[in-house]
Amino acid sequence: MNTSRHRSALLAVAGTALALSLTACQSDSDATSSSAPTTSATVASSPAAAASTADKGTAASDGTGSTGSAGAKTSAGSKGSGGSTGTSAGSTGATGEQAKASTPVCTAGDVRVTAARQDGPPYTHIVLTAKNTTGHSCRLTGFPHIQFLESHKQDVPSVAKSKPAAPVVLTPGAPAYALVKLSDGGVDEDNEPVSAFSVMLEGDSTVIAVTAPGSDGIAVDPAKALTGYWTPELRNGADDF
Repeated sequence: MNTSRHRSALLAVAGTALALSLTACQSDSDATSSSAPTTSATVASSPAAAASTADKGTAASDGTGSTGSAGAKTSAGSKGSGGSTGTSAGSTGATGEQAKASTPVCTAGDVRVTAARQDGPPYTHIVLTAKNTTGHSCRLTGFPHIQFLESHKQDVPSVAKSKPAAPVVLTPGAPAYALVKLSDGGVDEDNEPVSAFSVMLEGDSTVIAVTAPGSDGIAVDPAKALTGYWTPELRNGADDF
């Protein structure tokens, strides 16, 4: 009887142990199965996280790119400040004297010289016009070297007070003028008719033949003839002789 109870007790204990063991296994299995989805979820979220990080990195890169653009603008601004250097260089060139001194002197091939009467009769003066016919600037210096008559080979004297203060630079198409006195206009003067005369520019030995204005030409008194300097315009006073 005691043996039977003892077996029953052992069986009961064994059954309990087996139940506990099964329960433990089931718990381990459940724990394993429940942890597996968690691991799977973590792995699945990794690309998203990477993509998110990549997006942030791209955004950061874009932000850096924007900064770079701003830097480029700053650099362009620096170049703009360099432009001010160019402006100062231009202002240096605009001082005038050096630029004018570097301009080539006008030659007979650079200008066209014509003559026209000034005022009405008696015609005592003519105006010479030298027009730049080239595509570049040139500097017209001094006064026209004029010879009216074959019998008088000396140049017509110049009037010092008509000399301009600055060099005369002719841009393409620009004219310069020189007033020339022919006579005093007196009826008893020793005048000679002139239909054409020669002009030379200072620094150039080329002879320019100029046709005298008027159908009958001009009357010249070699003893009274005078010429002014080349100027950008005719000026009262300085050119009054």
